[in-house]
Amino acid sequence: MAGNFNLTNVDELYQSLLKIGQHPVDYSDTVTILERVGHFLDVEVETLYRQYKAEGYKKSEITPLIASNLKLSKILTRASKKWDGGYVIAGMTGQGDCFVMRDPWGIRPAYVYRDDEVVVAASERPVIQTVFNVESDRVTELEPGHALIVNRDGLIHEEEVREPQERCSCSFERIYFSRGSDESIYRERKMLGRLLVPGLLKELEGDLENTVFSYIPNTAESAFFGMIEGLDAHLLEIKKRAIREGIAGQALDHLLEMKPRVEKIAIKDAKLRTFITQDQDREDLIAHVYDITYGTIRKGADSLVVIDDSIVRGTTLKRSIIRILDRLGPKRILVVSSSPQIRYPDCYGIDMAKLGDFIAFRAAIELLKDRGMDQVIRKVYEACLDDRARPKEEIINHVKEIYRPFSDQEISEQIARMMHTPEIRAEIRVLYQTVDDLHRACPNDLGDWYYTGNYPTPGGNKVANQSFINYFEGRDERGY
Repeated sequence: MAGNFNLTNVDELYQSLLKIGQHPVDYSDTVTILERVGHFLDVEVETLYRQYKAEGYKKSEITPLIASNLKLSKILTRASKKWDGGYVIAGMTGQGDCFVMRDPWGIRPAYVYRDDEVVVAASERPVIQTVFNVESDRVTELEPGHALIVNRDGLIHEEEVREPQERCSCSFERIYFSRGSDESIYRERKMLGRLLVPGLLKELEGDLENTVFSYIPNTAESAFFGMIEGLDAHLLEIKKRAIREGIAGQALDHLLEMKPRVEKIAIKDAKLRTFITQDQDREDLIAHVYDITYGTIRKGADSLVVIDDSIVRGTTLKRSIIRILDRLGPKRILVVSSSPQIRYPDCYGIDMAKLGDFIAFRAAIELLKDRGMDQVIRKVYEACLDDRARPKEEIINHVKEIYRPFSDQEISEQIARMMHTPEIRAEIRVLYQTVDDLHRACPNDLGDWYYTGNYPTPGGNKVANQSFINYFEGRDERGY
């Protein structure tokens, strides 16, 4: 077996394995999945054996009969009945049957290509397109709750093994994690950048002449292109309106020459993602990843806008990027995120599991303390403790109460203050994507639990509350 997955209820599944007489060698979701599929495979084999024996077949005849008539879909349905999480699982049985199975919410991505010679499954479409040199329409998405089954004779079929739930596929895959070479992801990332333009113009008070636009490489590049297209469209409307109003002469010439000032400001020297680097290594790494292009900013006169795909921890920005950007002498640095504020842990496959790591969470905590609302923090902790003994289906996400007193703008302003260290001369501002505009850009991938706290499975609420307990008690560990 192999897979792209995280389960939130390993404790529950582990106990169920013990009750049916299994003895897992390890306490993990990988071993738990393997043991459950293996158990129900054994059950099905035993059932078929008894059936054929009762029908009078000899032992030598029964083995090939079992191999030919084993129902993988039935095994997968029974094995996965209590799985709570996001998963794409692939496996092969001893007699040669293969399968790929996707969770019923479609949380984790899965794409399939088949022809006369091969059957391929992967988490990203362009990987398959590149290797097999096929058009995108030849690569199909495995539907949520379904399994692609290839039996030992080469027969291929797709079958529902879990009842599909409301689709909640991961939007962070679209924003950051998946390859931007996928044609639909590329369009979506450009749209994310374009939808930021109204908020951006508001922050800049419409002053585009004294603003330089750039991006933080490498994954923010597509959103940057979309943002510039949006600014071009804005300027085009201004020019058309001015011409209709009769502007002429030098004023018209100046207006027609106006365009967004674009520069490559930040240069990424290392092909490394600090977001997924181990905690102990990240601090040393970020100081050496980025450099800047000197002479691109008019000191004390220009604002500098840099777009990033997401601001998770804020560590790279605060300790590296903002410091080196400030060396250029801008009067203002506006950091723009093409994703909304990441407020809650992910527990379905992307490793964002500790609340204390998120700068939006730390900003909300600081606001509560600054405004004398410390009791909210204690009440959330006590509510999380009270719910811990409940079945996961009855647990609600109490961490939402940490953010409830504040607007998105208040939290963004607090994040900007946290980014501003004493040696920084420029004014710092932060602009985030809205959740509504995220859904406009990625209409088929509405999973937004890390922004809204609305988890698609009951186990998500349990993980969020446990993550808060860990934070409150000072324990540096994941909530699942």
